[in-house]
Amino acid sequence: VRTQVASQTWSGEGSPEALRVVLVWTRLPPRPYVFIVQKSYQDSETGPESSVITKVKGITFSEHKVWDVEEYVKPPEGGSVFSIITRIEVTPSQTLGTCPESMRVSDATCGSDEDCVAGQLDMLGNGLRTGRCVPYYQGSAKTCEVSGWCPVEDGASVSQFLGKMAPNFTILIKNSIQYPKFQFSKGNIEHRKDGYLKHCTFDEVSDLYCPIFKLGFIVEQAGENFTELAHTGGVIGVIINWDCDLDLSASKCNPKYSFRRLDPKHVPASSGYNFRFAKYYKTNGSTTRTLIKAYGIRIDVIVHGQAGKFSLIPTIINLATALTSIGVGSFLCDWILLTFMNKNKVYSHKKFDKIVDPPEQTAGPELCPPEPSRQDSTLTDPRGLARL
Repeated sequence: VRTQVASQTWSGEGSPEALRVVLVWTRLPPRPYVFIVQKSYQDSETGPESSVITKVKGITFSEHKVWDVEEYVKPPEGGSVFSIITRIEVTPSQTLGTCPESMRVSDATCGSDEDCVAGQLDMLGNGLRTGRCVPYYQGSAKTCEVSGWCPVEDGASVSQFLGKMAPNFTILIKNSIQYPKFQFSKGNIEHRKDGYLKHCTFDEVSDLYCPIFKLGFIVEQAGENFTELAHTGGVIGVIINWDCDLDLSASKCNPKYSFRRLDPKHVPASSGYNFRFAKYYKTNGSTTRTLIKAYGIRIDVIVHGQAGKFSLIPTIINLATALTSIGVGSFLCDWILLTFMNKNKVYSHKKFDKIVDPPEQTAGPELCPPEPSRQDSTLTDPRGLARL
C-alpha cells in the first residue's frame, strides 16, 4: 500500500486564523484479483515429491565402428541426469612407462636436462618428471620426460564423430509426482494396454502422455544447432511443470514441458561439456587402457510445480483482508458502533465534529470595534507580554 499526503495552507483576508487542508489518499492493491485469479482461497503445496526414470534407444556409427546405447550413454543407470556422447578423442594402447610430457602443460618445454627437475609433479600434468629432456612426438620441439600412462593424450589422440544418427535417438522420460498434503499422485504416462508407447512420440496436443522425445527435437526446442552442440557439447534442461488445481478433476492436472540450454554458451570458459573415462584390458600380461575424452549432450530432467485446494482458513483470512482493503470493514464497524452500541452518541460525538458558521457582518462603518477575545490574545501573545 502506498500512501500519499499533500498539504496546502490558505489564508483569507481578515480571517482570524489560517485554514489548513490535508488531503490523504491511498492506492489499494487489487485484492479481488489476488483472491479470485491467484486463488488465495486455497491451501497450497510447492515442490512435489518426484521420481524420474529415463531410457535411451538408438544406434549410430563413427569412422571406425558402430555404437549402441551401452557405449554412448553415461552413466547407464537411467537417472534424471545422463549424457549422450556425440564426439570422442581416443588415445589407444596406453601403458605405464616413460614418455614426453604434453606441450599444453606449463613449463613442459625444455632445451636440456637442466630445465627438467627430477621428481617434480605437476598437478595439471600427466606424470612424475624423470629429469630428462626428450624429443616430442612430432616436430623438433622437446619436453620434459614423465613417468605415467604413455603416450599422453595430446600425443596420439584420434577424433571420432558419433552425431550423424544422434538426432534420431529416442529418450523415454518416465516421471511420477506426489503432493503428500493432499494425498494426490499422478504420472506422465497414459495407462493403456495396446502397446501405445511402442509406436508413439511426444506431441503436446495429440500425445501429451507419450513422454518419448527425439534428441533432435529436444535440442531444436532449446533453440540450439545440433551439429555445433554435438561437437562442443552442452547441457540441456528438460523442465516438467506440474501446476495443479485440485478443486478440479484429476484430468485437469497435466504436465507441461519446456526445454532450454543451461550452460552459458557465450562464455568460452564455461560453455560446452566433456569428460574422460578409460577402458582397461590385458596385453601380454601387462595392463593397457584406452583413454577417451568424450564430448556430449547432457540432459538434466528438472521437475517442479505447485498444487492448491480449497481451505476454509486461508479463505477467511484473505476475504477479511480484501474487505478491509476496500473500506467495507471500517464501514461495518462504524455501522455497528453507531447503531447497536449503548454509547453510540459518545462515539458519534468523537467521530464527527460539528461546524458552526460565524455570524455575518453588516455593511457600513463599525461604531464600536469588538473587543478581542481572551482566546485570540492568548493565541497572538502566548506568554502574556502585552500585559507587562
